[in-house]
Formats: sequence, structure tokens, C-alpha cells
Amino acid sequence: MITIYTTPSCSSCRKAKKWLDEHKVPYEEKNLFNHRIDDTDIEMMLNHAENGFDDIISTRSKVFKEQELEVEDMSVSELKSFIINHPSVLKRPIIVDAKRMQVGYNDEEIRVFIPKRLREMIMRENSEEDFTHYDETLSRYFATMTDEIDDEE
Repeated sequence: MITIYTTPSCSSCRKAKKWLDEHKVPYEEKNLFNHRIDDTDIEMMLNHAENGFDDIISTRSKVFKEQELEVEDMSVSELKSFIINHPSVLKRPIIVDAKRMQVGYNDEEIRVFIPKRLREMIMRENSEEDFTHYDETLSRYFATMTDEIDDEE
């Protein structure tokens, strides 16, 4: 299951959710201001981060600047505690599942969250360089999903 960490005023968060909805990719949204994140959330992010906290923390955030903090001077437990108490320091959106993470919204990179069956259809029907038939493949994929739901009923 995909988890997306968002805030209401974040336009990139809205774009990511719209993309996931359009591609019928199920996700759980965790609004950083309404859902208190915990150590488990942070660990999940860090497990996928190539550069540790640098990948998920915005040191340009207001609270980070006001407190004149340096990531290098803080222990892991201090950083986790700081994030839990000040979730606005996290970059947004953070999209994570069991295998991968994307920070921010990128139209191309978000495609890693496309369901495996759809990815296989895309690769079978489109060459590596030519994704001109992507929308047609997407339509056929959603049609087969609808047909399967109809058959189950």
C-alpha cells in the first residue's frame, strides 16, 4: 500500500494525489497537520532514503531556520523527535510504499507507482523511447479492470 504524506496548502501534494487518483492507484493519505506521524513513519521514509534525513527534511523551513539547527549536530533520535514535533520540516509530498519512495512531485518519476500489470502492458505495447500510445494503453487497462469487476458481480 502506498502512503502519501501531504499538507493541505501543498500544490505538489494535490498534483500527486490527482495523478494517483487518475491512475486508480490506491493510497493512504496522511495529512501532516491532522495525522501525528510517529517513529514508524519516519523509519519507513529513512529505509528508502539514499541520503538519510537530507532526503526528507527541508532545512529551509521556517522552524528550522528560527531554531538555527544543523542536521549534522543532531543525533538520529533528536532528529526523529524534532520531526514528530515539527512535521512541517518534512519535504512534501513524500510518497512511499514497501519498495520505493519519491519526495516531491515529478511527472515521470511517479510512474514507478503504476501497478505491475499496467507497467507490463505499457512495456509490451510501447517501445522504450516511444510512449505515444501510453494514454491508449491506460484506457485499455482501465477497461479490463472494469470488465473484471463486472464479471465478479
